[in-house]
Amino acid sequence: MTNKLANALRKGADEGEKAFIPYIMAGDGGLDQLLSRINRLEKAGAAAIELGIPFSDPVADGPVIQRAGLRSLKQGVTLKKIFSTLHEIQDQITIPIIFMSYLNSIMAYGFEQFARDCVKSGVSGCIVPDLPFEEEGILRPVLKESGIVLIRLVTLTSPKERLKKIIKDAEGFIYAVTVKGTTGTRESFEEEVGVYLQEVKALSSVPVLAGFGISTPEHVKQASSYCDGVIVGSKIIDLFEEEKYEEMEELISSAKTAGIR
Repeated sequence: MTNKLANALRKGADEGEKAFIPYIMAGDGGLDQLLSRINRLEKAGAAAIELGIPFSDPVADGPVIQRAGLRSLKQGVTLKKIFSTLHEIQDQITIPIIFMSYLNSIMAYGFEQFARDCVKSGVSGCIVPDLPFEEEGILRPVLKESGIVLIRLVTLTSPKERLKKIIKDAEGFIYAVTVKGTTGTRESFEEEVGVYLQEVKALSSVPVLAGFGISTPEHVKQASSYCDGVIVGSKIIDLFEEEKYEEMEELISSAKTAGIR
């Protein structure tokens, strides 16, 4: 079964491009703004959209994403409403959509129903940061049967043998976390990040994208020199909240000088 996300990343790689994937929180600013935000990011050059599902206890998220989730929850946004909105607008979306959801939200919704609604709503992949690799069997087969990829995360502290196990038969792409802690912006990368990204890239048969803490063109250039692209979350949320659309477009556009779409 073909997958829209995998196909898009493969096409970009074949054309000598690397991927810039922005993260936005579903319902931040209102679900009525979701289509315009997705279209704006796609027009600016995004390869896919990582769409956060608001959750009351987001353990992997930094303060910017936590605040975005709270704004969304205060507006009554639920996973069911997100699916409904995506279903309504999917004919106007051509870019791949990736869900970033904590496991409890999916469990409460029901694994099989979640997979069915992902298909109906045009969702191509899922990231579940609190689902341990050893326990992904409760979800991955259900998603796989529906043609949806479960994207695995690796970290700076992962031993090499564990990296090999996680990267083996990975789907979509490997999400290489580049900080020790939660998401958020920062001033610079640790020196070990480049070595780590090269190691992950050497082990992986699917694209490797760096995420967490990437917020400037300099960060993008640094990370992209070692892997297949980047994921940017907190900075994108800030720029939407501040309505700094030109700066957002410049951030994504400037990535092209580093060989990133």
